[in-house]
This record gives sequence, C-alpha cells and structure tokens, in this order.
Amino acid sequence: MRFIAMLQEATSGSPLMTIIMFGLIFVIFYFFIIRPQNKKQKETEKMIAALKKGDKVVTIGGIHGVVVTTKEATVVVKVDDGTKIEFSRSAIASVIVDKKEEEKAAKKNAKEKKQVEDKTEKVEAPAAEAPAADENNTEKTSSEESK
Repeated sequence: MRFIAMLQEATSGSPLMTIIMFGLIFVIFYFFIIRPQNKKQKETEKMIAALKKGDKVVTIGGIHGVVVTTKEATVVVKVDDGTKIEFSRSAIASVIVDKKEEEKAAKKNAKEKKQVEDKTEKVEAPAAEAPAADENNTEKTSSEESK
C-alpha cells in the first residue's frame, strides 16, 4: 500500500523521481523474475546435454523410462520390456537419481579424494625429510672438523 502511494507521488512529482521509480521496479523484476528463470533454463539445458545411456528419466507427458540411446536431437527411451519410444530431447522433464546410486557415487568420490590426499602426503613426506638429513650431515661435518 505504501509502495503504491510512493509510486503515485513519484509520478506526480519530478521527472527524475519517476525515472528512479521505474528503474527500481525494473531491478525488482530482474531479481525476482528474470534472473531465477534464466538460472532454471541453464540448469535444464545442462541436464538435457548430460543425458546418457542408462539414465532414468521422466518426460513432460509423465512417461517414466530408461534412456537406451541418445542422438543429436532425440533420445530413445525404454518404457517397458519391449517398448521403446523416441522423444525430442526437450521433452525430457527430469532425470531421476536413485538414492542408492547417489550414495555409491558419494562413496566413490570420497575414496578417490582420500587416495589423492594419500598420494600428496607421500610426495610431501620425502621433501620434509630431506632437510633433516642435511642438518645431520652438517652436524657431522662440524664435529669432524673439531676433531
């Protein structure tokens, strides 16, 4: 209510205030409507581009199936034992991710990360030991010199 009163006051006032109010309205529209829509569209394009054989998908019409083959503009989806339907890539609404598969992928990623960390620790360990060996050698030489 207060916003509408402020808008009416701005339109009846100076032209500068009118321009500022329209600019403010555009900024609000951008952050609440345009930007989220663009983000969602980019995510959908990314999902469609990443379709591969074996993905479980749901089409816009609500048909559930498994991707059998992918082509440049279409996807062949296995709906039942002997039934395959070819869809346009844009007809895929979502890719279904099983929790079990997601957990397996997370465990695999954690395992790979641990292996990489172990390898980096092994590489760093000899470098840390080398200066200590040099210090021992310098001590021996100084003790040898005193004799």
